Amino acid sequence: MGADYIEVKSFGEVYPKKGTNTRMPYEHQKRAMDCLDHINAESAYSTLVVLPTGGGKTYTASMWLLRNALDKKKKILWIAHRQMLLDQAAESFQKFAYAEVIPHISSFRFRVISGASSHDRTSDIRPDDNLLIASKDSIGRNLDRLDKWLAGEKELYLIVDEAHHSTAKTYRKVIDYVRSKVPGVKLIGLTATPFRTAEDEQGLLAKIYSDDIAYQIGLKELINRQILSKPIFEAYYTDEEYGDSLGLDAWESIQHLDVLPDDIAEQIAVSAARNKLIVDTYRAKQKKYGQALVFAVNVVHAIQLSVLFNKAKIKADFIVSDVKDSITGVTISRAENERKLEAYRDGRLQVLINVNILTEGVDLPQTKTVFLARPTVSSILMTQMVGRALRGTAAGGTSEAYIVSFVDNWNEHIAWVNPESLFNGNNDFEDTPVDRAKRDLRTIAISKIEEFASILDDAVDTTALEKVPFVQRIPLGMYAFTYLEENGMDLSYQVMVYNSTAEAYRSLMDALPTLFKSYHATEEYLTDRMLIAMEQQCRDTFFCGEMVPPYEQRDVINILKYYAQYEIAPQFYTFDEVDRSKLDMSQIAQHIWDEDMGERKRAEYVNSIWDASDDNMLRLFFGRKLYFLRQLDIECMKISHPGIYKDEQNVKYGTRQLENLPLYEIGKVAPGREKELRDSTFEKARDKDGLYRCACCGVTDSSRVFFQVDHIVPMNSGGKSVLENLQILCRKCNGSKGDR
Repeated sequence: MGADYIEVKSFGEVYPKKGTNTRMPYEHQKRAMDCLDHINAESAYSTLVVLPTGGGKTYTASMWLLRNALDKKKKILWIAHRQMLLDQAAESFQKFAYAEVIPHISSFRFRVISGASSHDRTSDIRPDDNLLIASKDSIGRNLDRLDKWLAGEKELYLIVDEAHHSTAKTYRKVIDYVRSKVPGVKLIGLTATPFRTAEDEQGLLAKIYSDDIAYQIGLKELINRQILSKPIFEAYYTDEEYGDSLGLDAWESIQHLDVLPDDIAEQIAVSAARNKLIVDTYRAKQKKYGQALVFAVNVVHAIQLSVLFNKAKIKADFIVSDVKDSITGVTISRAENERKLEAYRDGRLQVLINVNILTEGVDLPQTKTVFLARPTVSSILMTQMVGRALRGTAAGGTSEAYIVSFVDNWNEHIAWVNPESLFNGNNDFEDTPVDRAKRDLRTIAISKIEEFASILDDAVDTTALEKVPFVQRIPLGMYAFTYLEENGMDLSYQVMVYNSTAEAYRSLMDALPTLFKSYHATEEYLTDRMLIAMEQQCRDTFFCGEMVPPYEQRDVINILKYYAQYEIAPQFYTFDEVDRSKLDMSQIAQHIWDEDMGERKRAEYVNSIWDASDDNMLRLFFGRKLYFLRQLDIECMKISHPGIYKDEQNVKYGTRQLENLPLYEIGKVAPGREKELRDSTFEKARDKDGLYRCACCGVTDSSRVFFQVDHIVPMNSGGKSVLENLQILCRKCNGSKGDR
């Protein structure tokens, strides 16, 4: 190679390997290939292959395609949404291209395409490329770049990785375009959880993959076959607080890039109490946990933990990237990392700490436990971290795998991934009501940390929350969904729904199609300006009025992002298995009151119910005993001092008529009155057919999302916020009025 050239891995020629592939497929992978053989007799089809996390989707598909597509000189278009998935697919085709699998060809050309600097562009596509592995956005924005590559093709294999995302607009656009160019498209979707999403979306998936599922195996079956370990989830609460004053840039860095700001990463890394909890947790259950991988936030964190583990006489070491760390100046070579990996493989290390470099591609089958000492918003990264411990005994691993999370208190609402959510779609795994109740409680507990912590904070007024009967502060369920950011990051999100917000969310879900139609919102990725405007319309239409606990603006924005991409409402998961009566703190407080317990007797009773067992619902729900005790104190005060939340009025304030305030201001002091005014204004705007009518242009519709409440006489001209002075206008007329 001349000096003017450098080697790149984004394209090239793959030649058959000599010898025999030492990696033999498992029985379920053979069965999947047999099922694909059967459907492959058709000239065109669209089907799904469903293998759970750790089931080997990429290996199974690449092995089958090498034999059935490339060896027969048929082209393959493999699309995915993340650079890592593209690289993983390319590596698999190269690694398993043995002569025994592709005996009829001398080589094949591949090309990897995305917006990443390490990949090619769509303009680089050549007609003689046999295998295109491309990001869905790069192809979706440049579909005509496929024309020459597709020209004259009668048959094509189109693979969609992580196919549960293929209901998104861009995937559908790519699929439809390829089908318009090639008569014989053989569409294969690969996924671990095809039906984790809404029932209506299952219908949309069924339309895309109209030949149903070629092969499917559940997580439980792979566990029973000992190919995968049974995951056991544990969560420990650090009592550490972060992000209480995140700026917008820092919040977006976390939410959209999965990158912790340096100052927060530093706080986490050097937290003595948090690091001690991590080490003490392992030491207390060392025999049960066995060999463990710890995922740290940065190099400083990895070094700190390594020192603490060794001080505790637990053999540990850390591995980091071979790039020099800017903070510590530490440089660890690849050879040094490999030496430490060998020590771990040989059992000379019990704990191996790393910073994101053991997420894939390294074989450590003896790993029994993963410590998640860093949070992530990426379900893909979480899948990789969890997957390091999921190799079962039949694959040289362990029968059980412990997934241990360390949960911090974040005062900003960030959609950190709960590792258990990765398995929600595998309905055959959580197979008892007790298991489901425990899983749901852990999910709820993580979502309630901020609320419980705020009650302990004297600087935060939680009076309104404390007044609410405790059972009403236990969520009824949640909307759970995953959507894709423009940068390919897939974000998992959970929206907790309470008695106070349930009806509002139901109405919002029903109105989503109309809402998007009213804003002419057709893009897959909405602008921030559009999202804010739509959220404000949702607030005025569905969420005005008193709601405790209240709805979160960001929750609605994330629902809007999801709908923009998939055009379907997210699924609602109920917490029906949770016995709320066992969490009713008012009943515990009443029992203490009725029994007239003194301090000693009360302490004994409270300790007994808290320490009842590891599966204690109260412990799962509250996480920290301090949260439990504080809430119990509040409920006891409600009984012993019934008027405790009635403020003594020692000041006579001036008054201002509500009618002199804008509707939003009324909502802050009298949310019920704001709701009444809005509802009544809409009611008086109905015509004889029951449709709402714009007071200006006369346009009508059955949905409120097209309209906004407006003052007939503006407030700055003496108008009042009274029913007689309120009307509804369509958004166009209201905007025009504001311009005048």
